[in-house]
Amino acid sequence: MGRRNSCFPGKFVPLFYIFTALIFQQEIVICQEDKSFSNPAANRLYNQFIFDKLSNLTEVFEDDIKRELGFCITNVKEDYNEAFNFSTKPEFLNACGKTTKGDMMQRICTAAEVKIYFNGLLGGAKRATNYLKPNKNCNLSSWMSGCEPGWACRTAKEVKVDLKDDKNVPVRTQQCAPCCAGFFCPRGITCMIPCPLGAYCPEAKLNRTTGLCDPYHYQLPSGQPNHTCGGADIWADIGSSSEVFCSAGSFCPSTIDKLPCSKGHYCRTGSTEEINCFKLATCNPRSTNQNITAYGIMLFAGLGFLLIILYNCSDQVLATRERRQAKSREKAVQSVRETQSREKWKSAKDIAKKHATDLQQSFSRTFSRRKSMKQPDLMRGLSQAKPGSDAALPPMAGGSSDTKKGKKKEKNKLTEMLHDIEQNPGDTEGFNLEIGDKNIKKHAPKGKALHTQSQMFRYAYGQIEKEKAMQEQNKNLTFSGVISMANDIDIRKRPMIEVAFKDLSITLKGKNKHLMRCVTGKLSPGRVSAVMGPSGAGKTTFLTALTGKAPGCTMTGMILVNGKVESIQSYKRIIGFVPQDDIVHGNLTVEENLWFSARCRLPADLPKPEKVLVVERVIESLGLQHVRDSLVGTVEKRGISGGQRKRVNVGLEMVMEPSLLILDEPTSGLDSSSSQLLLRALRREALEGVNICMVVHQPSYTLFRMFDDLILLAKGGLICYQGSVKKVEEYFSSLGIVVPERVNPPDYYIDILEGILKPSTSSGVTYKQLPVRWMLHNGYQVPMDMLKSIEGMSSSASAENSAHGGSAHGSVVGEDGTSFAGEFWQDVKANVEIKKDNLQSNFSSSGDLSEREVPGVYQQYRYFLGRLGKQRLREARTLAVDYLILLLAGICLGTLAKVSDETFGAMGYTYTVIAVSLLCKITALRSFSLDKLHYWRESRAGMSSLAYFLAKDTVDHFNTIVKPLVYLSMFYFFNNPRSTVADNYIVLICLVYCVTGIAYALAILFEPGPAQLWSVLLPVVLTLIATSTNDNKIVDSISELCYTRWALEAFVVSNAQRYKGVWLITRCGSLMENGYNIKHFPRCLIFLTLTGILSRCAAFFCMVTFQKK
Repeated sequence: MGRRNSCFPGKFVPLFYIFTALIFQQEIVICQEDKSFSNPAANRLYNQFIFDKLSNLTEVFEDDIKRELGFCITNVKEDYNEAFNFSTKPEFLNACGKTTKGDMMQRICTAAEVKIYFNGLLGGAKRATNYLKPNKNCNLSSWMSGCEPGWACRTAKEVKVDLKDDKNVPVRTQQCAPCCAGFFCPRGITCMIPCPLGAYCPEAKLNRTTGLCDPYHYQLPSGQPNHTCGGADIWADIGSSSEVFCSAGSFCPSTIDKLPCSKGHYCRTGSTEEINCFKLATCNPRSTNQNITAYGIMLFAGLGFLLIILYNCSDQVLATRERRQAKSREKAVQSVRETQSREKWKSAKDIAKKHATDLQQSFSRTFSRRKSMKQPDLMRGLSQAKPGSDAALPPMAGGSSDTKKGKKKEKNKLTEMLHDIEQNPGDTEGFNLEIGDKNIKKHAPKGKALHTQSQMFRYAYGQIEKEKAMQEQNKNLTFSGVISMANDIDIRKRPMIEVAFKDLSITLKGKNKHLMRCVTGKLSPGRVSAVMGPSGAGKTTFLTALTGKAPGCTMTGMILVNGKVESIQSYKRIIGFVPQDDIVHGNLTVEENLWFSARCRLPADLPKPEKVLVVERVIESLGLQHVRDSLVGTVEKRGISGGQRKRVNVGLEMVMEPSLLILDEPTSGLDSSSSQLLLRALRREALEGVNICMVVHQPSYTLFRMFDDLILLAKGGLICYQGSVKKVEEYFSSLGIVVPERVNPPDYYIDILEGILKPSTSSGVTYKQLPVRWMLHNGYQVPMDMLKSIEGMSSSASAENSAHGGSAHGSVVGEDGTSFAGEFWQDVKANVEIKKDNLQSNFSSSGDLSEREVPGVYQQYRYFLGRLGKQRLREARTLAVDYLILLLAGICLGTLAKVSDETFGAMGYTYTVIAVSLLCKITALRSFSLDKLHYWRESRAGMSSLAYFLAKDTVDHFNTIVKPLVYLSMFYFFNNPRSTVADNYIVLICLVYCVTGIAYALAILFEPGPAQLWSVLLPVVLTLIATSTNDNKIVDSISELCYTRWALEAFVVSNAQRYKGVWLITRCGSLMENGYNIKHFPRCLIFLTLTGILSRCAAFFCMVTFQKK
């Protein structure tokens, strides 16, 4: 990019002379006496004749010019007119004709001489030397005054000059004289070439102080006292012939006139006319540019004002909507309570009247029947409202019309199964129960015809109050009782999932190490099961296995879903998994988090009133009413409390109405009251048929008694107990392990399994023997290595195991004494297997057997879009900081990197590409880096990855549009290049779109720290490669693939298109030196856009492929 000694490097083709030679290819002989030049009519005919000849010459070499110089010339005729159309100011031709006494055309160079000039110019020799090749007129033996710079000679009168001849140089040695004004005469040839428009080529004058011919830089030859200064001596790029260019602050309407720029106008270098300044710009006389900083400030202020209005309006709309919803909820609650009070009072009056009538009957008979009538009367008092009204309660089973008519309902398979579960909770045999329409009644919800917010909330709170009343009346009602009642009344029920596991063993691949062995049991619908055990017992591994995922492990045994060997992943739409970490969106409110999960995961055909009921029920049961409109909060910004955040984490799964709910330590970090509140909500879910399994860590006794079943694991993933909580103490007492008084049973058992406490010696059992004792107690097969590895195990136990079919040849997995190299290799193999299994899991599909139709990709895309819009509005301060940094970058680069006419502002654009790429990449990283855990959770729940990615990208298009404006508002108006704002804006939009896609891929592939380093490194390295001047084919090939090159080329080309006339050689030289093409502007934009699209495709592929399960 530095200053060049000549306008082109030597590798450029010598055919460039064609470009200039095209104006000298017609033989023109005009004889005109001196007195004729004073005749205006004759001058017009003379000039018109020349113009006609010159304008027709473009067609002769148009194909050659397009072929050889197509990279810097878009339109041959247009560029010719911009450089050599002297029709408006032809005075210098008349003056030259008068000076040369009519032999001007005999002094103009032929094609051969022009070829000599440009070949020498392309050679790169220094200006002070004779850089033209020796020729017929100027050589070592013949060097006349016409060979000196600024001088020319004519041919003999009898010599016929063919200007199209590019092979023979005519003898041009007569009447040598200074070069005409408006022409330049190079050193080493004896002819003249017209200066292009935008040049100033007056006759030179000797500066006796410097000895130079001003305004040019050549000296008078020594030993020739009669030699004087001539005309211009060179036209090349601005770096080699800046004195020929019309100086900044002046304009040159012709090549011999230079006028100062007047006030209110500005004139750049090479101007042929002065340009009007904008109204708010300040342009003093001789201004070289206009100061349009005020317009940049106005643009930024207008943009900022528009963004503030948009933010405030959007925030106001959301706030108004929330207030309206809050008012609707309050009115609904008040309406339901008032209606209930009225109905209760009316029912009480009716009951009192009826009792007064009954008192007239026999006292003994009345007393004997009061007990049987009390319950139905009370329920009628609570539910006598009209069907569908706010206070209407579902009739109890005893009050159904079928019962009154004496119709007896047959017990269905579901009811029989549930009765059996309650009577035999320890039975590990599974049940064969279909999921779908055959066993689940689907009734049209009552809320289907409701439309307004108030109606929906009244309906929801009315239903919630009914359910509370039912629970109050039936505190000890079992799940089978709920199902039996639901068979008689109009209640929507969930499909049931029972999970049974037999001889479940998990072995780590590569290391061949057991994580879990011989686990047998079942999880039943309508029951809350607790998984407990010491650290390292495999509790989380057990939950992972239940969900059908064990990456990097070999899983043996069977997992039965409703009595069938099916992948549990086929039911993921009705399975909820609550992770141990509270993965909740901190910049959303509690209600917004729950509603998003409900919209995406509840059945698509479920009416909105029913969804409102589900969400309100969960908020009510989890005790989140008073914080429903509060932001959840993040580490940086405080929100709700930790216990409330934990309940929101659970609520995200409860609102999708799961049939199987798995929770990983949901009570960790909660106090006793919060834990009980959470468990009561889960028990309410269990009453609706949900199969709940949760890992807990040493619960309190009160909390422990709230569980239905217990799965107790020992170290090594061995099961010690699986069954009812009510029978656990009885079982361990049979082994001689009695819990002391005032000691919490789960704490005591876990301390024994940890080895902290030892069972009493009278029991004859050690903590290592407890898993084997359980297996023998239930008649399970025990591997022989487990028996042999436990000292003190009686031979009778071994015989008993053999009777049950236990293996006589066990193998110990994992031997001690492995070398460091062996352990390292095992770790490598295990990691490879985990990666392999994750990839297979991400691309495997087990189908869907849940028969739940969730919203499609487009609908989920709309939900994601709404959520992201709210999040972006709440991150407005962070976005404002991003814009401010971009604004400061524009000011600094616009001020420091001034436009260089020699390189068309390439240096400033280079800094622009680096700065914009770096800043936009770093900000785009936040789109995916901060939400990885949320995406993994939502993806595992079955939400659409495509909808998530497209919504993120769509929201980021706002930055793609606004950020270029923010940057240009300072950079362009401080730097003021010749290219238009529109061209720069289009290039920046494509650049930001491109780097945003690359940032997506980096954010998904790497952790936040390395992703930021790559975002900084890539723009710098790729820009260095794109601007490298080394003649290295490998580097050049890589450069063609760099987005920075396409952005730089687009910027430079958009600027170079504005340089015409005298700038033509500079334009072609600069473009050729950098390998740019003036016609590639659309192509560069397409490449940038295509890179953005491909990088987004790669990012989406990586997001789906490398997500953690």
